[in-house]
Amino acid sequence: MRLRLLAFASAGDALGTGELELELPGPARVADLRSWLDARYPALAPLWPRLAVAVNGSIARPDDPLADGAEVALLPPVSGGSGSGEAAAGAATRPRVELVDAPIDPQEVIARVASPACGAVLLFLGTVRDHSRRRDEAAAAVLKLTYTAYRPMACQALERIAADLERATDGLRVAIVHRLGEIPVGEPSVAIATAARHRAAAYDASRQALERLKSEVPIWKLEHYSDGNAAWREEEPLAGTP
Repeated sequence: MRLRLLAFASAGDALGTGELELELPGPARVADLRSWLDARYPALAPLWPRLAVAVNGSIARPDDPLADGAEVALLPPVSGGSGSGEAAAGAATRPRVELVDAPIDPQEVIARVASPACGAVLLFLGTVRDHSRRRDEAAAAVLKLTYTAYRPMACQALERIAADLERATDGLRVAIVHRLGEIPVGEPSVAIATAARHRAAAYDASRQALERLKSEVPIWKLEHYSDGNAAWREEEPLAGTP
């Protein structure tokens, strides 16, 4: 059977590529694919305890069967810190969740949720800082981050988070915009806007959206340091991982 294999962050480093078209003897399960990869890519071996495997955008278990033409993704733990494509002009036509490849406009994100019925509008911006929590104070400074994502699955996860929060609180509106690609220190990587009748609901929804984003959305970040080195931030196993 033919499979399309996607590998993100450190899994892509271990394979030496982010995408492979491969032939696997069928019928086969996810566990069979792992055995096939182990025989050809030994650098994956230390990563398996941390990897999730998605088949056609859903987290899979080792015994799940694979179908011819399936898209399989190897998903390391996400960064823990943070529909794609072009949208039509005008805030009213923008989706409530979005992955973008350009700088985030905070006022435009606010406009996605603002309503005369909402007495509280809250904006959270996550910005790139010049240091890493994983390195001591004497280590080289962070110059920039590079964010990558499994776009279809990430958009679905962001939409699910926004829908869950809005369903739980009457009148609540949520927008989440995450930037991908290279982002310099000081610029926003994520914006979360919430609007509600009262401020407590807006604050609570903003906090929940951020915490769920950090654990449920397949987005990874690569830290670039002033000494020329770089390292993936992979801290949170994806929620729902078997």
